[in-house]
Amino acid sequence: MQTARATKPMKQTVTAMPESNRYARCIAASKRVRWDIDTDVIRGREFDPRQKFLPDALSLADQAEYLSTSEQRFMSQVQGRTYANLFGLIERYINAKVLEISQQYVFGDQTALEALIRFSDEELKHQELFRRIEKLIAKGMPKGYLVVADPNDVAQVVLRKSTWAVLGLTCHIELFTQQHYKQSIQPCAGASELFRDVFLYHWKEESQHAILDELEWRREDARLSAVERDQGVDDLIALVGAVDGILQAQSDADANYFIANAGREFSLVEQGRIRALVLKAYRWQYIVSGVQDPRFTGILAELTTGEQMERITQALTPLVQAV
Repeated sequence: MQTARATKPMKQTVTAMPESNRYARCIAASKRVRWDIDTDVIRGREFDPRQKFLPDALSLADQAEYLSTSEQRFMSQVQGRTYANLFGLIERYINAKVLEISQQYVFGDQTALEALIRFSDEELKHQELFRRIEKLIAKGMPKGYLVVADPNDVAQVVLRKSTWAVLGLTCHIELFTQQHYKQSIQPCAGASELFRDVFLYHWKEESQHAILDELEWRREDARLSAVERDQGVDDLIALVGAVDGILQAQSDADANYFIANAGREFSLVEQGRIRALVLKAYRWQYIVSGVQDPRFTGILAELTTGEQMERITQALTPLVQAV
């Protein structure tokens, strides 16, 4: 990763936004791609247990040569279930932050306000979508699956950090969702069509959200002092660490669930390999694939100094190497 500059102005006014046309384009796109959970996504369908949910490029199930084809498929279903649930969890804090930021525009740029209100409305719909998907998946899978983190608890922890850091984390997440769909989920042959459609329609709206994330992150960055931005960097590192903590706990729960329900006994060595694989996959999905996204690294490099970027790189290196 490379940085673009070492110093920057302390403050900027935000009364006149030259980016207003970008907010307007987000509104237009939001109207154009607007979808309904039942009419467009679910359409009365159920999940087929004979199909994969999450593709190998994300689940890494094909790396588990000690698992049979059916076991690798079950692994993709367990991970796919968690993939959907974690997005529902994450979007709780995102919506709260978007609503908070939108208040800054109440008596100002009404185009930006509309764009953010639409963002919030769509995030609420996405949460409902993922709740519905969890119920559908649960009908066809064994009992005992567990989501280890509570959405409200996670949101409260995240929102204690600086807005700069929260927007950076959000931009990272909403950029990798697009990457995952376009590069892995959409082209995956033999995957569940319903699962693919969930993330097709999710991607259609997240594309606008990622633009708004970047606009608001840059806007927040422009008003910070050097000291405040430096704290934001520390907060972003801490948030990535908190995400990794959730992934460690969830991967352990999912590995236990897989081992208990795969239909055969696994040796202790195999159990250890399963646990390592699931954690590796989750770190790839939720951290490493995002921090390696060129658009995200480009924005981050523009908003940080060389020293700050080095701190971030050092913090991320163990996770990248683990994957």
